[in-house]
Amino acid sequence: MSQPASASETEPGPGPAAAVLSRRDLMVMAGAIAGAAAAGGAWAQAAAPKRGGVLKVSANANPSSLDPATGGAGSDHTFLWTIFDTLVEWDYQTLKTKPGMARYSFPDPLTMVLDIQPGIVFHDGTPMNAEAVKFNFDRNRQDPRSNIKADLQNVGEVLVSGPLQVTVKLQRPDTALPAILSDRAGMMVSPKAVRALGAEHDRKPVGAGPWKIVRWSANEKVEVTRADNYWRKDRAFVDGIEFFIIPELATGLRAVVSGQNDFAYQVPPRLIPIITKAKDLRRISGPTLYCLQLYLNMAKPGLDKLKVRQALNHAVDRQAFVKGTLAGVGEPAYMNLPKSHWAFDESLVGLYPRDVAKARALLAEAGYKDGIELTVGSYTDQDSVRRSEIVMEQLREAGIRLKFITGTIPEISGQFFGTEKKFDMLLSAWTGRPDPSMTYSLMYSKDAYFNAGRVDTGKELADMLAESRVAERIESRTLIFRRLQRHVMENALVVPLAFQYELVAASSKVQGYASNLLGKPKYEFIALQ
Repeated sequence: MSQPASASETEPGPGPAAAVLSRRDLMVMAGAIAGAAAAGGAWAQAAAPKRGGVLKVSANANPSSLDPATGGAGSDHTFLWTIFDTLVEWDYQTLKTKPGMARYSFPDPLTMVLDIQPGIVFHDGTPMNAEAVKFNFDRNRQDPRSNIKADLQNVGEVLVSGPLQVTVKLQRPDTALPAILSDRAGMMVSPKAVRALGAEHDRKPVGAGPWKIVRWSANEKVEVTRADNYWRKDRAFVDGIEFFIIPELATGLRAVVSGQNDFAYQVPPRLIPIITKAKDLRRISGPTLYCLQLYLNMAKPGLDKLKVRQALNHAVDRQAFVKGTLAGVGEPAYMNLPKSHWAFDESLVGLYPRDVAKARALLAEAGYKDGIELTVGSYTDQDSVRRSEIVMEQLREAGIRLKFITGTIPEISGQFFGTEKKFDMLLSAWTGRPDPSMTYSLMYSKDAYFNAGRVDTGKELADMLAESRVAERIESRTLIFRRLQRHVMENALVVPLAFQYELVAASSKVQGYASNLLGKPKYEFIALQ
């Protein structure tokens, strides 16, 4: 059985990879973060995994949608991966891409060929073939409800070149495409189900993953059961998974301590003592791309001014934020990539030192000599409230007065990124993507969902994004991303705060779980002893 190694139970200190990769070996689209998760003996399975049982998970957010194309929250992935397999997959420890439901190749820089694994069927019994893949590509690129159009912006035409083969014609070379197809754009939905259900597919999804949907009771529970026709036999060991929606993370952990649930993820570092003291409870942790930040709606008055956005970046104290909100289990964020990533730019660390006087001067130059008041969306759980309090106090010292509006993750995120545009800013997380071009495209492209104001961020940024997808070698891509990240931060398109490490608590009967660099749990190798 091919299974990812488990992560260490202590916080590792990864260093950047130094690989030189090319399009031919198709590794260029993923950042190798060395030492991302050292093997932990307590989590390795020496014997064949036991099948059966139902895994009970404390989930911290209700899904925004269970359709990969229409959802908008990064917290959706842990649900989606149970229902949907992807055309391409990534290695847990390095994010290097590898074949999933399809093998991929590039006969030339403008052509990608996908050869689909035989024998895959959707949960409704229909074949996962070339026609189905073309349907998904076309839907993801063209459907008005799709939130992932930007992911496939370089795709020009999708051709069925055989019963199990699809040929993708590109408008320009795109070395990030395999990584893109390991995310939402590569999650294949049943064409029959989408045509029959329309928007109801958001709640009654039909995929080809290890488990199929049983029910989704909003804000209460998501339940999946094993798909008997699943094409792989070396994973999906539990009969089902029940996700109990518990937004308050301490309450979710208590459910695991008491034995009501088996597994809790994104546990706040402040709760480590509870995990340590609990009987028959294990913790696992590792570095992630999970970035806590202030998203900015740059179409709003005030935030449409560069100097106001720069003032925000000077007003925050990132080191104090890490200490006060993550108990030191994390690192300050100076851009949208952590220090362990191959595209990290050390020169940006000193771009916005904490400087209250500088922040006040910038506000005055922007026409706000008496300060500015901004509304911020946030969430109701205890840790979000703590983050809000710290950010509010830090910015208050610079004359930036914040008014917080709180609610659930789907509710507040939808109000900010959707049609309402309800707040000036959102204090939330960017949960990471396998390739950095996806991160920068999804957050800063003009029509991207996570660009709340749909503001045109300029031709220069668009050109650098396109260039990053053309470059073949990781050395070249690194230089491009350093220019791109400097552009983002000099124009203050975001206020990054901190990278949070993954922290999971699980019952001792849960075996085979492995951390991954995206920090979003996958359950495919879990078995219950």
